[in-house]
Amino acid sequence: MERVTAATYHDITKPTDPRLSPDGNRVAFLRRQPNGDEDYESTVYVVDAGAGDGGSEVDGGTAPRRLTLAEGADAEPRWSPSGDRIAFTSTRGADDDRQQLWVLPMDGGEARQVTDVVGGVSGIAWSPDGERIAFTQSVTAEDREADRDLSVPDEYEPEEHPDPRVIDRTVYRTNQSYFDGRRSGVYVVDADAVVDGVESSPEAGDSAEPESSAVERVTDRDADFAAPEWGDADTLYYTESVGDDPDDSYEIAIHARDLADDVVERIHTTTGWGTSLAATADGRVAFAHTEPEGASMNQSDLHVLDRASDTVRSPTEGLDRGLGYETSPQWGPNGEELYFATPDEGKTALWSVPADESADPERRFRRGAIAGATVGSTARDDVIVAAALSEWDHPGDVFLFDAGADETVRLTELNAELLAERHVGEPEELRFESDGTEIEGWVLTPPGFDAGDGSGGAEDDEYPLAVEIHGGPHAMWTTSGTMWHEFQTLAARGYVVFWSNPRGSSGYGESFLQAIERDWGGVTLADVEAGVDTVLDDYPVDEENVFVTGGSFGGFMTAWAVGKTDRFRAAVAQRGVYDLTGFYGSTDGAYKLVEGDFDTVPSAEPGWLWEQSPTGHADAVDTPTLLIHSEDDTRTPICTAELYHRILRKNGVDTRFVRYPREGHELSRSGEPAHVVDRIERIARWFDGYSDHHDAPRTLDRSEDDGLTAGENDESEDA
Repeated sequence: MERVTAATYHDITKPTDPRLSPDGNRVAFLRRQPNGDEDYESTVYVVDAGAGDGGSEVDGGTAPRRLTLAEGADAEPRWSPSGDRIAFTSTRGADDDRQQLWVLPMDGGEARQVTDVVGGVSGIAWSPDGERIAFTQSVTAEDREADRDLSVPDEYEPEEHPDPRVIDRTVYRTNQSYFDGRRSGVYVVDADAVVDGVESSPEAGDSAEPESSAVERVTDRDADFAAPEWGDADTLYYTESVGDDPDDSYEIAIHARDLADDVVERIHTTTGWGTSLAATADGRVAFAHTEPEGASMNQSDLHVLDRASDTVRSPTEGLDRGLGYETSPQWGPNGEELYFATPDEGKTALWSVPADESADPERRFRRGAIAGATVGSTARDDVIVAAALSEWDHPGDVFLFDAGADETVRLTELNAELLAERHVGEPEELRFESDGTEIEGWVLTPPGFDAGDGSGGAEDDEYPLAVEIHGGPHAMWTTSGTMWHEFQTLAARGYVVFWSNPRGSSGYGESFLQAIERDWGGVTLADVEAGVDTVLDDYPVDEENVFVTGGSFGGFMTAWAVGKTDRFRAAVAQRGVYDLTGFYGSTDGAYKLVEGDFDTVPSAEPGWLWEQSPTGHADAVDTPTLLIHSEDDTRTPICTAELYHRILRKNGVDTRFVRYPREGHELSRSGEPAHVVDRIERIARWFDGYSDHHDAPRTLDRSEDDGLTAGENDESEDA
């Protein structure tokens, strides 16, 4: 049986954003797979759920079928309230990456382009009567004045970027791009509109083209509006970032706009990191709330505003788990219960809770890592949930949970052929103590691993150990999710792989989350080293061949670790934060991590923040350390990596700096496929060169492309 390699990434298919049809019979989802070295194919698929026919059980097994063309990149499939159409966004036919709104009839008609707007389309939501679709787009004041946010003139050619670029905002860039005067607004368009001069796309047969209808502005101020959500057919809710300086504020206003009377009302102000909304026709609005004092270290609760009584309830107040980003809170079919997801001790949990606080939250299921979920019902009114779920033995499939039958059915096997030919190891759970606190971790052993005789190629009955540290810092790792491929690849190359959720991770309660307050490095390293000690005690691991890597906060911790201990043979620090002051000044809104987690700002404690940074201890490093970073990373900008690399070079440490053009902070999860593969191969090659269990020279002694299969190596490396 073949082993998983870095290049296997090109063949891995993943589902996201599953959406149940209104009758519960079908699930639409996005299917995403690498398409060559630079792009992905992202198309809308549908699979039968078999849950709406009144039967006693859900019934999976029907192969999914593609609904949209493999042209451009599709996103956000959304069923109309009657289930006769699917709206989605796509870049098809565009000469840039602006998403436009399309509507596909499910009776065999053709996909129809509904918008041609300058700011692109996202956050789409159908009105309850199916006549209109709300969405957001980011535009400048000049775009609004010229009506380019309603329809782009044929002769319009956007400027590449301002020259010079003038900054008048506290936060002025994110997601690899500058705002350049653009702000997000809310719009509504007739669902039967068609863009003049644009032919329908031939997904299926022919259908008559309706009259064109203009896009309408719901918001027209220079502010950041988001999260459109319908109550009834004439009431549209949305959020606005507010405060003296909205960029520097946790305040989020919730507005209700009566579209029939053209009246808008600010109905509530919450605090947090941004929130989605879930609304009912009778005026109840659910949203996430985070206490603003030290917000970055606080769990988010679910709040419900009842407009009729002007009261706010917190049905999750007694639950020591914070709302997760895996899926947005949603109302159940009866409009009385809310469903939400949380990280929960190495898995994703889905919960339900009565909005009136009449009962405590109930955990409905807890499995793997979720990449989106939606709630619906069967013909017999049982609640069902469609989820895109990854587990240790597969990188992702669509599942259906039936609350009435209390069972979960797998609806797809997207990677069945690939997995049938590959060895996939099952991680073993590890529980250990650090400073009196129980920590959860996992160990993945190589193919052919034998704890007794060292079969599998290890010398002297021992194996090298690769230690992985997660980002966040308030994230949570599972045995699956986005790291599935990397863990399996390192194990397949002969490494025992260890990862854990040290203190500071989410999913283990608020006190656990807050345990790293003003001490990212010391507390986390104590937990990681306690885990390494446990692995050394329980597994045949060579203590002289222990390696470490991690990304983002994990990059911070990798650099921190090699400045504090010599136990690691070699290290790879990825997209890390190496100087907290430099990070504070160059990042996007993530500078709030310094204010929240460390309760300070650089001007107040500059020397202390230097001591809390890996650069403050870089002179003590003699561990061979590879640095990997993306050149367009706006979350952890490359400037602090440049500083750290220069210190290592000046001190004569074995080091190399690998820079990826065109990439941002999401390189490891959604970067260009060739870059994703190249990154993993470079990690393994760096470790191999210092491992006594691999017959490989140091990377610094090899030719540039030796041991690498991905393309564009000449553009990726800066030695």
